[in-house]
Amino acid sequence: MKFIVTGSLGNISKPLAQELVQKGHRVTVISSKPEKQKDIEAMGMIAAIGTLEDVDFLVSTFTGSDAVYCMVPPNDYFDLSLDLIAYYRRIGNNYVQAIHQSGVKRVVNLSTIGAHLEKGSGILFGAHNVEKILNELSSDVAITHIRPTSFYYNLYGYVDTIKNQGFIAANYGADKIIPWVSPIDIAAAIAEELVTPFVGRKVRYVASEELTGNETASILGAAIGNPDLKWRIITNEQMLSGLEGAGMNSQIAAGLVEMYASLYSGLLTEDYYRHKPTVMGKVKLKDFAKEFAAVF
Repeated sequence: MKFIVTGSLGNISKPLAQELVQKGHRVTVISSKPEKQKDIEAMGMIAAIGTLEDVDFLVSTFTGSDAVYCMVPPNDYFDLSLDLIAYYRRIGNNYVQAIHQSGVKRVVNLSTIGAHLEKGSGILFGAHNVEKILNELSSDVAITHIRPTSFYYNLYGYVDTIKNQGFIAANYGADKIIPWVSPIDIAAAIAEELVTPFVGRKVRYVASEELTGNETASILGAAIGNPDLKWRIITNEQMLSGLEGAGMNSQIAAGLVEMYASLYSGLLTEDYYRHKPTVMGKVKLKDFAKEFAAVF
């Protein structure tokens, strides 16, 4: 089969493309960086160098493919002029135009936990909008929305705090459960969806392990030689002050605080617990902790 993978050689797209190639499929990887072309081709994939902002490029790349994996690439949270929600909406609309014009009939979209919410999800509202935009495609286009939980690698954001203060500080976690996920497990779920015949619309959650913030801190602490590492709750105001103090876009900082507050209250995970995966992913936090320790 012929597949299109967006996201260049990112944390999810690289293992996804590799798995598809290993299974004998023809894979085209879209990247905005010309310097990635050699790496993409060296792994047996076709490189399509262009931007998701260019609908004509997307149409020509999508045409003739059996299925497309769509994702909205990360943006610069420290760009003070960035309207993150508008960015998501624009990329979502570009995907719809390209899918419609190219005649693609199977789409797997990288969404997120919390995408079911009309409000209260902070920055995740962008993914909510993309789901709605894609769902406006004709019913003969089969769409799976992949909703991963909290990414393990987001924990890298606490490295400096651990080094400077000796603990993890956030407005979520501590004694509350955090559903974690590895990009490897997300890639495996996407690969499975891409090759599975399907009609209509579908939501699939992906998670690797459920742990409290305290359990998370304990596992990371053991890996870095700090077995007493603690996870401390701070207020929303303290969290916002810290993010803005680091130079983050104020709207995005407020969106992150709202997102994490919703995770702590349970609002963000309510639909996840109604439809959680029956089988968790293979990569556990103890596996990721080795990578964390290497970076630390």
